[in-house]
Amino acid sequence: MKEKVNQLFKDKLVLVMMVLGLLTIVAAAGVVTIQKGRTEESPYLNLEGNPEHLVDSNTEESKSSAGSSDAAKADKGWNQDNAVASGDTEEKGGKNNQTKPETTSEKMARSEENISSKAERKNSSGQNDAAPAGAGLDAATGLVLNFAQNQSMMWPVEGNVLLDYNMDSTIYFPTLEQYKCNPGLVIQGDVSQPVSAPANARVTEAGTNEEIGNYLVLDLGDSYTLTCGQLKEVQAVEGEYLEKGQVLGYVAEPTKYYTVEGPNVFLELKKDGTTVDPLDYLE
Repeated sequence: MKEKVNQLFKDKLVLVMMVLGLLTIVAAAGVVTIQKGRTEESPYLNLEGNPEHLVDSNTEESKSSAGSSDAAKADKGWNQDNAVASGDTEEKGGKNNQTKPETTSEKMARSEENISSKAERKNSSGQNDAAPAGAGLDAATGLVLNFAQNQSMMWPVEGNVLLDYNMDSTIYFPTLEQYKCNPGLVIQGDVSQPVSAPANARVTEAGTNEEIGNYLVLDLGDSYTLTCGQLKEVQAVEGEYLEKGQVLGYVAEPTKYYTVEGPNVFLELKKDGTTVDPLDYLE
């Protein structure tokens, strides 16, 4: 019995020693691992500067590469535009004459400066801003239509009055062989005789009808309008400004309504849409 107890005690002692040995091995392995971890250096420890700069070199390289690619594309596009605009990007010394691309606002400002510069050069050279007759534009840029201030018109042609203005009673029309009211003047003229603008005016209408032939309606300003008929080779167009004395056209062959009266210029003046006697305003 005593031997069995001794044997059991020995077996427990061996087991305890084995457990202690195992724990010792595990502890030694842990210490070695910890020490090894402490001795290993971080790849970032040797980098100098602020923590903000601790970035992976591969990331920096990729960003740099991408930025260079974008910049190259932008430069290429700008160089092509610059080549189209100027036709040459090199200076006399052989160096590239490249400048920073303009923004939209800068381009607009430069365009306005170019327009102003052209206008200044044109004015300084003594050229008139007025467009040529028949251009369909404002022929006299600074022309002021203030007919009410002078109420004076020059005769469109030199000739006798064949038929007077009369809206209060009737007058005799030889060609028509009848009496009727006349809303304007019928002034004698010669075929192909120049017809002048009686006053400063703007052409508001150019047309033709069977009674007065080719005609122009002129805005004299201050609600005065003037109709000139029996024209040919009309020199003015709608929207054009005319100066007093400027040629409107030429006297045409009379229409069938005025064959007996002969070649003439028909002149009708209105104030606020109501006809008035043109003879009261002719110089």
